Amino acid sequence: MNLAENINTVRMRIKQAAQRAGRDPRDIKLLAVTKTRSPHMIDAALRNGIQFIAENRVQDAEEKLPLLTEKYREFHFIGHLQSNKIKKLLALAPTLIHSLDKLSTARKLSDHLEQLNRHQDVLIQVNTSGETSKFGVEPQKALDLINDIDRLPNLTVMGLMTIGILSADRKMIRSCFQLLRGMFRELQDQGLSHGKMQWLSMGMTSDFEIAIEEGANIIRIGSAIFGPINYD
Repeated sequence: MNLAENINTVRMRIKQAAQRAGRDPRDIKLLAVTKTRSPHMIDAALRNGIQFIAENRVQDAEEKLPLLTEKYREFHFIGHLQSNKIKKLLALAPTLIHSLDKLSTARKLSDHLEQLNRHQDVLIQVNTSGETSKFGVEPQKALDLINDIDRLPNLTVMGLMTIGILSADRKMIRSCFQLLRGMFRELQDQGLSHGKMQWLSMGMTSDFEIAIEEGANIIRIGSAIFGPINYD
């Protein structure tokens, strides 16, 4: 595996997708998903220009981040957040939490932040595919949840996140991203009390070009950078 070549290829694909959509590729944040990857491999990616990294399990981030020798610009948490992991996650100082989908979890997160005298930027995860295997608030319930979380004193809602449907049908994938983009624009027009719709996080290795064409400005890429996941 040539990590530098993989990263360059991903950046070229980002540029081409952005150009097709009449967008500036510099407006799109490439988030390297380091799930299952060793600190050594993450350091290699950082040496090759990666600035933003993400984990989906708090315990994995706890183990790996202190072992990195290269500096990263931002750490994002993109997995399902369990209430009993909040304190440990906050100790890692994430720039952005992508995956809030319950008011109860958001309240507990805000309470912990209040004790620390800190604020946290968050995204609301929406289940645009309707798949029961995926986390995320249902689209028809999302507006109420967003407004409720927006009122919490120590959280700032900064946008939306979704995971596209697992399908070979590109029209179905695109429809998920179009749904989230529509919600994003509606919320931009409506405005929030404290937060703002800045980040639209959607698209992974299999579908990030479609996501960019539909307005994503954060894409979450793992295997296209690091190669296939080996669970052995």
